[in-house]
Amino acid sequence: MVLAKTNDPNAASAPDGYIDGNALAGPLSEIFVVDVTAATSRCAHCGCTAPLACLHVYGHVPGLVARCQQCGQVVLRVVRAKGVAWLDMSGAASLAIPLGEE
Repeated sequence: MVLAKTNDPNAASAPDGYIDGNALAGPLSEIFVVDVTAATSRCAHCGCTAPLACLHVYGHVPGLVARCQQCGQVVLRVVRAKGVAWLDMSGAASLAIPLGEE
């Protein structure tokens, strides 16, 4: 199994062990055509609504785990293996993705 990793050199020294949701940009770009870090998610647990980039991302587990910045519950997980990516968004009540259309 290949872990989804961030290219952020500051990830190991991040406060509280997490980095911001921008770390999801690379791994999620393999799944989505648009930049989903600008998308607005709503936490299924507490209802907090904010850009994915605001989530607290932990990368020292198999894959990346993104937790709500408000309540700390898991919003999404992404794990890569050879030829496949698993995306669990069960902690997101919704995801609004800007399409750049006028």
